Amino acid sequence: MEKRSLSIAGHRTSIALEPEFWAALDDAAAADGRSMAGLITEIDEGRDPEQGLASAVRVWLLKRTSR
Repeated sequence: MEKRSLSIAGHRTSIALEPEFWAALDDAAAADGRSMAGLITEIDEGRDPEQGLASAVRVWLLKRTSR
């Protein structure tokens, strides 16, 4: 697991993901021409409040790659 800190919605947070998920997020952000923080903020805003942020990121990536 790799833990990274970033600011989303005006506050600092950290997310622990496997390196493969970080690489996929980097690719998705670059493909969309946006920052990693911007992409994670969008995922955070769209997630179910009962779902953890790391889980929401993983699910978002799986849905993106299965399109």
